[in-house]
Formats: sequence, C-alpha cells, structure tokens
Amino acid sequence: MTDDPVILVTIDDDPQMIDFITDTLAGEGVEILGETDPSKGLELILRHRPAVVLLDLMMPHLNGMEILEKVKEAVPDAEVALLTGNYSTESAVEAIKMGASDYLEKPISPQKLRKRIGQMIEAVRQRQQESTLEENLAKLSIFEGMIGRSQAMQGLFSRIRRLAPHFQTVLVTGESGTGKELAARALHRLGSKASVPFAVCNCSAIPESLIESQLFGHVKGAFTGAAQAQVGIFEYAQGGTVFLDEIGDMPLAAQAKLLRVLQNREIQRVGSPATIKLNVRVVAATHRDLRTMVAAKQFREDLYYRLTVAELAVPPLRERKEDIPLLVRHILRRFSQEGTKPISGITRRAEEVLAAYPWPGNVRELENVFTHACIEATNETIDVRDLPSQRLQTVAQPTSFGDTRDPQPLKLEDLARWHARRILERLAGNKVKTAETLGISRSRLYSLLSGGDLEAEPDNLDVGKSAFLDFDSDPSH
Repeated sequence: MTDDPVILVTIDDDPQMIDFITDTLAGEGVEILGETDPSKGLELILRHRPAVVLLDLMMPHLNGMEILEKVKEAVPDAEVALLTGNYSTESAVEAIKMGASDYLEKPISPQKLRKRIGQMIEAVRQRQQESTLEENLAKLSIFEGMIGRSQAMQGLFSRIRRLAPHFQTVLVTGESGTGKELAARALHRLGSKASVPFAVCNCSAIPESLIESQLFGHVKGAFTGAAQAQVGIFEYAQGGTVFLDEIGDMPLAAQAKLLRVLQNREIQRVGSPATIKLNVRVVAATHRDLRTMVAAKQFREDLYYRLTVAELAVPPLRERKEDIPLLVRHILRRFSQEGTKPISGITRRAEEVLAAYPWPGNVRELENVFTHACIEATNETIDVRDLPSQRLQTVAQPTSFGDTRDPQPLKLEDLARWHARRILERLAGNKVKTAETLGISRSRLYSLLSGGDLEAEPDNLDVGKSAFLDFDSDPSH
C-alpha cells in the first residue's frame, strides 16, 4: 500500500548524525532504523529490505562504497544516498555508476536533507503506484490467453472478435513464438460452442508419406500397416475447428487435396471412394512468407488465395515492447503460484535490458528467459545478473551508468546528461521542476536533454557537483 511508511535505514559511525537524521525526518512518512556499526547495519538492510538507505562514506572496517555494492546486490531497487564530509567529483561519479541515487555533502541542513530524502521517497511512492497500475492493467489486458495493451495487440483482439462468429477459413501469420496458436484458439472459443473439438495438426512434424492419412483418415488395408480404419483430423473435428500449424511446410501433393477440402467441404479417407461431408472451420498458421513461396512455386497459388479470405497478423514482440512489463508480471505471477519461490518483480536496470533486447524468439523466448531467471534468482526481485548470461547480459545500454562492468571511461558531460534525464523521468516530464531541482536554468536543461554542446556554457561542469548533483545550487546559473 502506498500509505504505508517507507522504511529507511541509515548507517553512520557517528551516533549524533543518526540522531540528526532521525529528528529531521520524523513525520516525513518514513520508518527510520539506524546503526553505527557498518556490519550490523548491513544485516539490518538485508533483514528489512528498506526502500531508502543513507550511508556515511567513510567508516571503519566497511566503507559506504562497499556497503552500496552489497545493497544494490540485495535490494537492487533501493534508493541509496551517500553522505561525506570530503566531497570529490571522482567519488560522486563512482557512486552514481554503482547505482547511488544521490551524493550529499556534510554538514547538511535539515531543509536540504528533507528535500533530498523527500525526492527519494516520492520516487519510491511513484514506483509503488506504477506497480499497482501495472497489476490492474495486466488484468484488463488479458484476452483469451493473450496479453497486450499495445495498439498492435488491441487491434488484433478487435479483429479476432469480429471474425470469430463468421469465418470459415483464416490464415494467421507471424514469427515463431508470437502466439499464433493462441490466436487460433481465441477464434475457436469465441465462435463455437465450448464442447466442440479443436483439432491441431503440425504440418512440419508429420512425414510426407503420412500427412494425408493424418488429415483425412484411412480405411483398413489402404496401405501396408493400415491394420484398421482411422479417423483423420478433419473428420474428428466435425462441428469444431481444425488448426493447421506451419501450413507453409505442407507438401505440394497434400496442398492440392487440402484445396479440394476447402472448396467442397468434404473429404475422402485414403483408400475409400466415399465422400464425407464436413462441418468444420479451418485456421491455418505459418511463420513463412507464403507470397514469396508462391512466386518460387513452393506453395500453391490457388490454395494461398483460398486461405487468405481472412488473415490475421500477430505482431513480433520487438514491435510491441510496451507489452513486455505486462507479460513479465504475468509470467512471474504464474511462476510464484506454481513454484515454491516467491518472485515479486524485476529491477529497473533489468527492465532497461529487456527493452533493449530485440527478442528474436518473441514471447516464447521471454517465457524461457524468465523461467531461467526465476530459478537462478537469489532474491525476490529479478536483476540483470539473474538473466541468461549468453543472451540478455550482453545487451549493453550506453546510458545505463548503474552497470559497474562498463569498461569505457565515463565523461562528466555524459553523466550530467544522464542524470538530468533521470530526474526529468522522476518528475513526470515536468521540465520546470526538473530545472529547479537540478539548480540550473531551463535553457541549460534543454541543452542537456537535446544532447547539445555541453561546453557552450562556462558554468556547465566546472562547478563540479552543482552541475549535476547538488539540487540546491543557485538556479540563476
């Protein structure tokens, strides 16, 4: 619940500093836990998993940077701020790279501490609200087993609703793993009685010598080994739906006989002259480009036109990435319900990696990735380290400064630009508030956001912390 107090843990070897923080932040909607011993403080963090952490940079035995690293491993989405009496740009940059949200200089005024911690609490509350919203949207975005609120998927759902009561033959196209069979089942359920059969035939998995028998059945003695009569898929599906998966892999000879079935709505069992009238609907699916196959004489043109009386295209995941959070939430909920390990969500940096990955295997690959991640996860939250190392961990975001493995030297102007964009995102795109928060002019902010020349203003980064870390610097700069 967003009204619950936010847990804040502060670790400082100076007990007076802990008292100052506790007194200053009292009544700010936080539950404050303090510890002067760094090791015990880390245990406190691991036990309570706080949303906000304040760390003194210089402490005996275990310094703030070391604790920061351990906190980001254990509670990756925690908002962490470091406090120090010996400010340096180098340590500030290193802290931000390691995932710190802020870097504060001692002594700090009560007003400034309230403001900075208030911004961190606001970010935590916003994420909680977004999580609740995502949960509600996920429930509203499920359609016959398919999930999506993107325009592409909502258009697909709408077309399925319109086609389902009326179609006789539909072609479903889309890459492998996009959910073509789910679309076929939706057409079946919305247009048929629940009790009628849905018969599936994977055309790519049946040997050419057996496909006619599988589709149309055979009589006893029709061929060597036909010891008894067998009903084919079409006859079995009387009154229901036949789903011909991977129709592009069907041999040309079988295509000719399928065309006759679609035209006349009747079949002949192999080895029998008798015809059997059909009352079935047909959904065919393929990941291939049938137009190209027709041009290459690999697919019958007349069958192609018979199949494409109505057509549905299922979009690839890379074209509907806004649906990834919904899909992930659904997968994690299902894993938690089926397994013994509760998984609550994923970190922001893991979300960035998911958004950057092209997903060639589409939703099927996403499910495989998160099944792996749930098994590997050591915490309740999926982080980048839990993702398959040969896939997603190799996707690098050049602006993701939270990744300490970045081998490239970091330029201060890049950090300034990144930090400005992050604050803008936290403040819901309000540029006026962002400029005020950062302590810079709006024209300076626009220069940062547009990727303009950072050396154009003499006050850009020469003032060190005030350019990108000190929110309370003079806004007249």
